[in-house]
Amino acid sequence: MKKSILTLFILLFFSVTAWSAEHETSESSSVESAGDSAVSSQETTESTLESPETSTDTSGMETTSTSTDIEQEKPEHGFGHKLLFYIPNRILDVFDIVRLRARVGPGIAIGARVTKPLSFFFGGYGTVFVGLPGPRLEPIVKLPVGLENYGGLSFSLLDSTNEGRFAPNYSPTEIGVSLHLLIAGFDVTVDPVEVIDLAAGLIFIDIRDDDL
Repeated sequence: MKKSILTLFILLFFSVTAWSAEHETSESSSVESAGDSAVSSQETTESTLESPETSTDTSGMETTSTSTDIEQEKPEHGFGHKLLFYIPNRILDVFDIVRLRARVGPGIAIGARVTKPLSFFFGGYGTVFVGLPGPRLEPIVKLPVGLENYGGLSFSLLDSTNEGRFAPNYSPTEIGVSLHLLIAGFDVTVDPVEVIDLAAGLIFIDIRDDDL
């Protein structure tokens, strides 16, 4: 009887020992598996967080590139269009050479310019003008009558004058004088570059990019 009980205790001892060892191994495997899962989850999260930035940056780069390409694209007129507008463009080129405006409206101002680096203006006025509007500098048609508002101080490249919709918008190469006294004034300038633009236009070369 005693031998049987001793044998049962020995079997029970070895069974408990084996179960304990197996349980520890199982827990260790579970911990390692949980650690690997946590690392994998963290890497997935970081990858997910980084992906939008990469995608955003890539998208931004693509958008920037696309918008730049759109901005750089300029309409190229065919020879038929240039031939159709040949006479109107040459007439406009002739008018671009001289700015000859008479102004009526309140103000006091004086100005002179020998190209933009050698220019001066001081005063202000709000007027209606009539006469040749001067260089266009873009493919538009300027009317020989309109509003002209201008004011401030400029000396050479230092310019604090208002360059709004109704400003005279001088070209950088104009030469001339401007004067306004109380209710009337005038503006007379010549642009030598427009003479070159006219001559080049005779052979379909538009150096000022102002052809229609």
